[in-house]
Amino acid sequence: MHDSSINISDVAKHAGVSTATVSRVLSDKRHVSEATRQKVWKAVEELGYRPNRVARRLRVGRADVIGLVIPDILNPFFTVASRAIQDVAQEADFSVILCNTDEDPKKEEKYLALLEDEAVAGIIFCPAQETNQMVTDTFIKEMPFVTLDRRLTNVETDHVLLDNVNAAREIVTHLIEQGHRRIGAITGKMTVTTGRERQEGYKQALLDHGIEYEPALAKKVIPKIDQGRKAALELMNQPNPPTAIFTGSNLLTIGLLHAIQETSLAIPDDIAIAGFDELPFNSLALPWITTIQQPNYELGKVAAELLLERIRNPIGAKRQILLRGEMIVRQSSMRHKAAL
Repeated sequence: MHDSSINISDVAKHAGVSTATVSRVLSDKRHVSEATRQKVWKAVEELGYRPNRVARRLRVGRADVIGLVIPDILNPFFTVASRAIQDVAQEADFSVILCNTDEDPKKEEKYLALLEDEAVAGIIFCPAQETNQMVTDTFIKEMPFVTLDRRLTNVETDHVLLDNVNAAREIVTHLIEQGHRRIGAITGKMTVTTGRERQEGYKQALLDHGIEYEPALAKKVIPKIDQGRKAALELMNQPNPPTAIFTGSNLLTIGLLHAIQETSLAIPDDIAIAGFDELPFNSLALPWITTIQQPNYELGKVAAELLLERIRNPIGAKRQILLRGEMIVRQSSMRHKAAL
């Protein structure tokens, strides 16, 4: 008898395989041994699981639906990029399934399995870390796949990224040119390529100007507001605190602003700030904040166009598209008073 509470994860656990393997068997895809297929179908029968959606996809063919897997829809960067992806998809008569992972690799695996189960036409993916066990060469061969904003290092995929190293190098160089020698950095974790690349740009700018890199001034955290606030307070409470702080994302900048408000410091007299991503209130907040303005909409648009191209033509070398950010200099990074 069919039990509607049984799902693909239950089948995977019962068969002793991954959810991705169950999905491949149910979708009748290649690269699964006959013994494994039999185990999966036996589990399906014993549990009474009915993969109606997969069966329907197999009958009508691959749907005009793409999957979008992102870490945080509340992050303004992903809000804008998601809108661009939806606009491009709609123009091509595709629909979009949006999956929000909260930077959680386990949620990523769940959603990727779901999208494979749904036999979507392709996936745009922003990973929570640089490796993902489910996204393998076999997975990429069978599923048109584009990574957005962050790259995977364990498999070759199409990428659409910002030139993070040069953007970070440019904005930290700007702070140095304003007279700052002790510059803190709050970026994403080193297991995420954007965090590592922006840290690299920070280091390069220091090296360019003969400033020694101090690990105590470089914080690597999950790009969330509370994490940015905590890291900023740690920097500002040091015996010899930085006179300027560089942030690697808009949410980290917001966290930094909360910390500055708590410590009653003045921007830019007591602490200068500059970071990645425009904020919705940048033109309203005083002082206005110096940022690297990412082409958020363009990044999403290019990713969607690249995925649709890959869906039409699965064969061909993987492409990496790098877009440049634009530094917008504002009051928050004005010349350091000690250098006047």
